[in-house]
Amino acid sequence: MRARDIMTSPAVTVTPQVPVRGAAALLVSHGFTALPVVDEDKRIIGIVTEADLLRNGYVDEEGGKTVGEVMTTPAVAVDADAQGTVIARMFVDDHIRCVPIVDGSEVVGVVTRRDLVRVLARTDTTVAAEAQRVLDLYGGGRKWTVVVRDGEAVVGAENADEETERVLTALAGSVAGVLRVRVLTEGER
Repeated sequence: MRARDIMTSPAVTVTPQVPVRGAAALLVSHGFTALPVVDEDKRIIGIVTEADLLRNGYVDEEGGKTVGEVMTTPAVAVDADAQGTVIARMFVDDHIRCVPIVDGSEVVGVVTRRDLVRVLARTDTTVAAEAQRVLDLYGGGRKWTVVVRDGEAVVGAENADEETERVLTALAGSVAGVLRVRVLTEGER
């Protein structure tokens, strides 16, 4: 599972010129914990979190501070091909709650802890049904079978060559909730 499969997109972003109160209002209205901060070319330059706002803006009675004055920089971002397990490790090891997803330096989405927990909450039955639908669409009917157990998708593909195995692995692996993929060919069970 890659970042592109679980990210919230498009990302809600702010510029450094936005007042702290405006950023706080966006966080509250969307239920977010952080917002990527971008420059005029939509390139990521930082991130503003609830903690940044509380630490630096809570007692700001005049509301004069801007996001640029309180944001965390540099922001930790990953590209859309990043593995979900890498992002989860960042959340745990680096104590962050939100990772911007970039295409080059342009923000295309975000992955939050909640996004990953949502994937974990999916049942194997739900994940298997979605994986089967994806394989059926690709194959034009029921050419392969898939069973999911504890996040591992086992694809039954009797006469699959190497290229087909790679495609089946990529297709099944693109389904949210699939953590690993194994393709069983003729003679394997």
